[in-house]
Amino acid sequence: MSVEPRWAAALRARLAGLMPDQQHVNGRERLRAGFGALLGILATVMLGRLFVDGDALLPWVIAPMGASAVLLFAVPASPLAQPWAMLGGNLLAAAIGVTCARGLPEPMMAAAVAVSAAIGLMFVLRCIHPPAGAVALTAVVGGPAIDSLGYGFVVYPVLVNSVCLLALAIVYNRATGREYPQRRAVIVAASPSGAEPAAARGLATEDLDAVLDEYNQVLDISREDLRDLFLRAEAHAYRRRFGTVCCAEVMTRGVIAVQFGTTLEEAWALMRQHQIKALPVVDRARRVVGILSRADFMRRADLDDHRGLSDRLRRFVVRSGRTHGDKAEVVGQIMSAPAQTATESTPVVDLIALLGGAGHSHIPIVDEDGRLSGIVTPRDLIAALYRGRLAAVA
Repeated sequence: MSVEPRWAAALRARLAGLMPDQQHVNGRERLRAGFGALLGILATVMLGRLFVDGDALLPWVIAPMGASAVLLFAVPASPLAQPWAMLGGNLLAAAIGVTCARGLPEPMMAAAVAVSAAIGLMFVLRCIHPPAGAVALTAVVGGPAIDSLGYGFVVYPVLVNSVCLLALAIVYNRATGREYPQRRAVIVAASPSGAEPAAARGLATEDLDAVLDEYNQVLDISREDLRDLFLRAEAHAYRRRFGTVCCAEVMTRGVIAVQFGTTLEEAWALMRQHQIKALPVVDRARRVVGILSRADFMRRADLDDHRGLSDRLRRFVVRSGRTHGDKAEVVGQIMSAPAQTATESTPVVDLIALLGGAGHSHIPIVDEDGRLSGIVTPRDLIAALYRGRLAAVA
């Protein structure tokens, strides 16, 4: 077997470094983008032909629309492909290009200044759209037909082409399941159980802003999508490390539960007797309707002031004996509802965010019929980790 020379290996490594990262999109998405561009450019050309009205000198569509189509249909989530970026960038660049073509006698200088000024103003107006650079250049070197239009070039073909292509992009992307335009909202990669990933608790918008300021380069991805991808990656990392351990393997069985009508005195006595901090509240079919925690007692008994705490708590949990009154007497009057639950098959990793700081200390576990079958607490997770049941995957 021949050994590859060192220089050949080094050359191959360098050439491999020039290759772009593989795009993680399937054939269906590629077909969707290509067909959308076909429809968009076809519609734009047909509309442009109507505006030309037989004038063979004027173009039906300008070349930069092809580049805009790539953004609008292939990467509709990009900030560079959003409506304001597309319309604002193209129109701004067209106006700058015409101004430079008329104000600077030297075409080479006019072309360079037009593209440079367009980029600078697009930064200021937050409408960066790469094809707009070609629009500015077209206004300068487009030939006699473009020159004859003057500032009319901004209206036709730039505005007409841009509006037509953008309108079809909005309709097509939405019809094919792509959100366009992108909404400016924080997207959270929720787990199957509805829990926010653990990383979301420690990742604030200010953190992303600080990192982007340090990076100091234009990214072809919105801040919201960047945060979403980060959280999804974190969720996958948790699953990779913790495997597929489910709640049924770590939960505490034989759960002590109370019902809506259980008295506060009885519930408090159960919590003290068994040294537990929360009790699931179930109906007669043992379906979870809420959860009662020590925090519920503290909140409703107004125990923020620690002076005389024990006396006030005792008065709060003891029944008054009255048939009417404002004082809470039973569990259902102070419990937290609805309770955050999980199923026996829910991966334990999905509960990390809930138990780690999302306001839950106990997660009731229900079976396939929705009946209470166990409970997971931080102690259960720690015990499982200690036993090696959540050992990291090498």
